[in-house]
Amino acid sequence: MAKSVKLGVIPGDGIGPEVTAHAVRALELAAPDVTFIPTEYDFGAKRYNATGEALTEADLKDLAKQDVLLLGAIGDPSVPSGILERGFLLKLRFGFDHYVNLRPTKLLPGVVSPLAKPGEIDFVVVREGTEGLYLGQGEVTNKGTPQETATEYSINTASGVERIVRYAFELASTRARKKLTLVHKHNVLVRAGSMYQNTVNKIAKE
Repeated sequence: MAKSVKLGVIPGDGIGPEVTAHAVRALELAAPDVTFIPTEYDFGAKRYNATGEALTEADLKDLAKQDVLLLGAIGDPSVPSGILERGFLLKLRFGFDHYVNLRPTKLLPGVVSPLAKPGEIDFVVVREGTEGLYLGQGEVTNKGTPQETATEYSINTASGVERIVRYAFELASTRARKKLTLVHKHNVLVRAGSMYQNTVNKIAKE
């Protein structure tokens, strides 16, 4: 029996429409036994400039009806930096508690690299996406004076760190080398770095 998947397509801005069009086609070719039912959304700069809204609660509820969301690109010079990033991207991320950010890195056959041979580059970067600086906490004091100070707060919780570290360990266990490397600016970000290092050490013993 053929499987159907409700696919929410968000072309967005810039190269987004071109990228998502080819991505949908690639999905159809890669999974011929799956029937994709696409619904396209107009989120992005054009909609924001016309309505003043980036992403509403009603929009989130509508997006939640989809099985998968495919996002192209968000951001345009016509909208001041930060508005769509916070009003759409981060709101979407927090709305679905999308805390895992995966960045597969692989040297594909046919791609020439001066750094390695095919097969020598194959790893996945796992990044936490709902804590740290992404919480958007901070302030500006003494604005308009030579003493103007901008502060950004990086907030990390034990539960948030543990769930992303556990995810990383579980992913590493499915890969050939079964190796996990913690990358953190521990010597400067001492408190958050210690929390991550201690959590990795704890879970590694399990």
